[in-house]
Amino acid sequence: MLSRVAERLYWFGRYMERTENIARLIAVYSNLLLDLPKSAFIWDSLVKITGFESEFEDRFAAASERNVVKFLFDDPSCSLRATTRQARENARTTRDLMPNEVWEKMNELHYLLAADVSKCINRNRRHTFLSEIIDLCLELNGYLNGSMSRKSPYYFLKLGRNIERADMTTRVIDVACLNLIGLTKIQEAQDNILWMGVLQSLNAHQMYRQQVQDRINDVDVVDFLLKDEHFPRSVGYCISDVTRSIKHLPNNTLALRAARRVKRITTKVSTDVLLDSEQLHASIDDIQEKLSAVHSSLLQSWFRTS
Repeated sequence: MLSRVAERLYWFGRYMERTENIARLIAVYSNLLLDLPKSAFIWDSLVKITGFESEFEDRFAAASERNVVKFLFDDPSCSLRATTRQARENARTTRDLMPNEVWEKMNELHYLLAADVSKCINRNRRHTFLSEIIDLCLELNGYLNGSMSRKSPYYFLKLGRNIERADMTTRVIDVACLNLIGLTKIQEAQDNILWMGVLQSLNAHQMYRQQVQDRINDVDVVDFLLKDEHFPRSVGYCISDVTRSIKHLPNNTLALRAARRVKRITTKVSTDVLLDSEQLHASIDDIQEKLSAVHSSLLQSWFRTS
């Protein structure tokens, strides 16, 4: 396989995962509006989670609901529309390696977001529109998982998906959870709703309840999202899956070493760290730094050599 093809498959996996993640975050934040007072709601947290603060500040003066949703729907460089366009371009150049249905679903998603989305910014249309986006992402991933041969193209796709997923989970923990910790000290009655929103943003609520079997609380939520080995969106599971994918590829020594470093750091996060917001922030920063090192090792091992 040519290195440029492998890199396009990797980025297709990343951009598709990013599209679904952003859509889920907007949907969950919109639903939280129904249960929380305005004083407890921070829309700029959503921008921080996605990592697009500077791009947002270039366009908008205030992080209001309408500004944040509009930005994440239609910004030319980092919105749902942009990530879908980038995913489609990577899929177009590698479509012969994937099931035909993937290209069809990719086009459906692209044209859904290419249309005028201004009406979807309003709350009465937003939920339906976001559900359509998420459903198409899930269908597309279903075709990839159910109909693609377990060879190098599949593993490069999985690498992209899992690294993006682990990165988003750490962002949610670092930004959303820490903001919510600050709020719950003031308004403890909202604790359950806020942490439920964190879980729902990662589609983790039901699996958390099955695993923990206790009231929703900050330590258990963060521990579950960081270290659970059975939930596909936890950092621990994603890195384990990254390691498994790397083992199927040649020239994997550098990438395998980098993935194992992330795994060791994640496993070592203790309960004491989870109880201290500053220590937790430092641990998340360390995990994100090592995730970036995994990405760099993939570039060095398989994608770009210069």
